[in-house]
Amino acid sequence: MRVCYTRRARDDLAAILGYIEDRSPSGAINVKRALKRAIDLIGEHPSIGRVSGEGQTRVIPVGRYPYLIYWSVEAGEVWLLHIRHAARRQWEGDR
Repeated sequence: MRVCYTRRARDDLAAILGYIEDRSPSGAINVKRALKRAIDLIGEHPSIGRVSGEGQTRVIPVGRYPYLIYWSVEAGEVWLLHIRHAARRQWEGDR
């Protein structure tokens, strides 16, 4: 299934990778690979993960890294909604 990014998800991804790259370029490469694998998996199996919050928003963790990816399926496309560090305050979409 085609994977699309909301502006928020694109901004989240850029912020995560920028933060890590400033501190560890090789770490950023590893996190980027893990994020790509998780996003590819979501595209292949959009019903994986658990339902999170209201509606049909779903969430999965990113491998061994402390990030969560939130998405929904609309009109036959996967829409990535938010990518966040798991230690942050609970996302309102989780309620």
